[in-house]
Amino acid sequence: MKKVNSIFDVLGPIMIGPSSSHTAGAARLAKIASYIAGKNIKSVKFYLHGSFQHTYRGHGTDRALIAGILGLEAEDDQLRNSFELAEQKKLEYEYIPADLGPVHPNTVKFEIVNEDDVKTIVTGASIGGGAVRITNINGYEVSISGDYNTIILNYPDVKGVISQVSSILSNYGINIATMNVSRKSIGKEATMIIEIDGTIGDEAIEEIEKIDLMNSVIVVKTKGVA
Repeated sequence: MKKVNSIFDVLGPIMIGPSSSHTAGAARLAKIASYIAGKNIKSVKFYLHGSFQHTYRGHGTDRALIAGILGLEAEDDQLRNSFELAEQKKLEYEYIPADLGPVHPNTVKFEIVNEDDVKTIVTGASIGGGAVRITNINGYEVSISGDYNTIILNYPDVKGVISQVSSILSNYGINIATMNVSRKSIGKEATMIIEIDGTIGDEAIEEIEKIDLMNSVIVVKTKGVA
């Protein structure tokens, strides 16, 4: 029988650590947040809510969150060494216990800063069995499962954008699994979250970027994150 030396030994075929919610789910959640924030992350603050704030050291959530930010998969053996890897990459990080309100007990708010000093705030929860849910991006309520590749669009709240985006995706044979549109107020900024079946190529992305007044286009490749 293989001897188990620490809580970071493999306890299942697709995760490192003692808990799917606190390790595998946390790593997956952080990896998706890193996709949303973009490349070259230089610092991150983890605001830990509920059970996360009480058990993040004992359950390996601290290492898992760093691993996800660094782009590691939940089953990667290097998850055990995430602190050392963060030091090598000069990644600054901080864990902050927080009350995030009436949310899932395994919720984290990520405050991520990239090398251009652009701050991205992402909130999400590890909801059990390694499954996750992103619930807020930069103040916009969203619902991203991580089960699909996802397109996140930010643009002025004007008529016609939804139909233009839908037409482009249709022309490239891309099927929409879910779509969610939110805005802070009429005529201001809007955010569109589209989960798609399959993948999206560079040409389709470039066409979407060329839509008048489009502020940003982020493609979150969540396939393979689990």
